[in-house]
Amino acid sequence: MKFNTLIKNANLVNEGSVSVSDVLIEGEMIKEISEHIEDFPQNTNIINAKGKFLIPGVIDDQVHFREPGLTHKANIASESRAAVAGGITSFIEMPNTVPQATTQKLLEDKFQIAAKDSYANYSFMMGGTNDNLEELLKTDPRNVAAIKLFLGSSTGNMLVDDEEVLEKIFSSTKLLIAVHCEDETTIKNNLDKQKSIYGDDIPIEMHPVIRSAEACYKSSSKAIELAKKTGARLHVFHLSTAIETALFTNKIPLEEKQITAEVCIHHLWFDDRDYKNKGTFIKWNPAVKSENDKNALWKALLDDRIDVIATDHAPHTLEEKNQVYTKAPSGGPLVQHGILAMMEAVNQEKISVEKVVEKMCHNPARLFKIEKRGFVKEGYFADLVLIDPNKEQTVEKENILYKCAWSPFEGVTFHSEVTHTFVNGHLIYNQGSFNDTIKGKRLVFDR
Repeated sequence: MKFNTLIKNANLVNEGSVSVSDVLIEGEMIKEISEHIEDFPQNTNIINAKGKFLIPGVIDDQVHFREPGLTHKANIASESRAAVAGGITSFIEMPNTVPQATTQKLLEDKFQIAAKDSYANYSFMMGGTNDNLEELLKTDPRNVAAIKLFLGSSTGNMLVDDEEVLEKIFSSTKLLIAVHCEDETTIKNNLDKQKSIYGDDIPIEMHPVIRSAEACYKSSSKAIELAKKTGARLHVFHLSTAIETALFTNKIPLEEKQITAEVCIHHLWFDDRDYKNKGTFIKWNPAVKSENDKNALWKALLDDRIDVIATDHAPHTLEEKNQVYTKAPSGGPLVQHGILAMMEAVNQEKISVEKVVEKMCHNPARLFKIEKRGFVKEGYFADLVLIDPNKEQTVEKENILYKCAWSPFEGVTFHSEVTHTFVNGHLIYNQGSFNDTIKGKRLVFDR
């Protein structure tokens, strides 16, 4: 028997408008959207959503859930659970686990873990190296999100720094290529300079000096030049500088773009003034940079040079983050609070709720060509989120769901709350409670 839910009187945010609507979920799918739905099956669960926003489930195109091999930090079960509580119904996870997902077998192993453990819908990126082109070319574009290349340092041997190999990858695949762009030589020279002054205990304020705007621009401009030369479909992850925003266009619709860009929550929220209080807990690669950089990222996001907002959720333990600069790893956990941070920006009138939904729900679906997700449409999967815009909550140790048990937002009071999250029609998260019996589905791509 199908399970049915009727969401009534919601402020539906979808495709650039907000309207008071009812939405009927039948089984896994959205059956009907109307101003008033009076005719619905018996035994339908009714949720009165008056005063709440109803949005499509957030699609986070860049997370690190640490499984396999790094599960002392996180795992697919723990982090997907936190993600669903944060309104994320689908995620795309990165290949730099242990072992790295650089063969089809190792990639499929991760899909098998997710099928068993993930609360949210899932896909994974195939990792590129200097010597796995043959494996990359076996990647099925219908069942795998993209190829991921690190053009700056990563774990193990995932740095792709052989220019001949890089051009072969760009020339040989029609899959979307997602890139982390920081120039390794520039970073190494900057780091050596700081180590000669401070040793290992480099002040955290030097992080954006070491992983500089120059390092980012040099790498991203080179990747874009190569994409234009080869015709590759390129997506540049986590822009962090003002200068990089000039590399992207808003002159054509997203569906026609060959080169697209993403910004992450932390680069929109923090700037280099925050290092004084947050220390290594806001150490990310690329680095959080100046207020001017942050403002330029906001401008490019709002004028559509930047297409997607993601989290780059990358948890580490407290013990790891509390080390001196050279030993403290980069990254932090964000999936539970990403949409709340953006709703805070809505509250501050920096961005509209319609634009948030465009950048976090619609555009990831468009960009990766994800089938039947990212929108509230009849015949689409019922990945839906209810947000109460008038319910305060303060981030504290007690309400953090990450396995690492900390957040860079600790002490922050958000003025909205995710109350319900539906994944494939199932109410997985309901006002603090989880349905642990239902798992997400593997994403499928229309290409």
